[in-house]
Amino acid sequence: MKFSDIITEDSIIPDLKARDKEGVLEELAQAICTHAPSVDKSDLVRVLLEREKLGSTGIGEGVAIPHGKISSLNQPMISFGRSKHGLDFDSMDGQPAYLFFLLVAPENSAGLHLKTLAKIAKVLKSKDFRRKLMEAGTREEIYETIVKTDEEENGI
Repeated sequence: MKFSDIITEDSIIPDLKARDKEGVLEELAQAICTHAPSVDKSDLVRVLLEREKLGSTGIGEGVAIPHGKISSLNQPMISFGRSKHGLDFDSMDGQPAYLFFLLVAPENSAGLHLKTLAKIAKVLKSKDFRRKLMEAGTREEIYETIVKTDEEENGI
């Protein structure tokens, strides 16, 4: 599955306003709900917070990949947010997180959910990719960076 199939320009937040974990999850969830009206935002935020209780999705190096499954979706969706100042997300390395990819998948899609999560984590290992996301000036530039990197990774 290509990123361009599961993320839209409108689901990208170039400058998150939140200053804490729950606020980030609220903003990213709102971006999902705008494109998936069947998803209840409060349910989605609850699912994401429950997942965070199992262990932070802050993977380090300024990155967090909050994720969860919800029954009201029929395909995975991603929203992306950037915090220019960074914030505490209980990351594994103890450093602030700046880049947030929220992945939400249908409840009955364990394989696809894990495959997409692994794909996101893989591209985020690239220091160059993370730098480009931080330096992008607009929502459009962020979207182009995500889609182009995905295409390059998959030889498209």
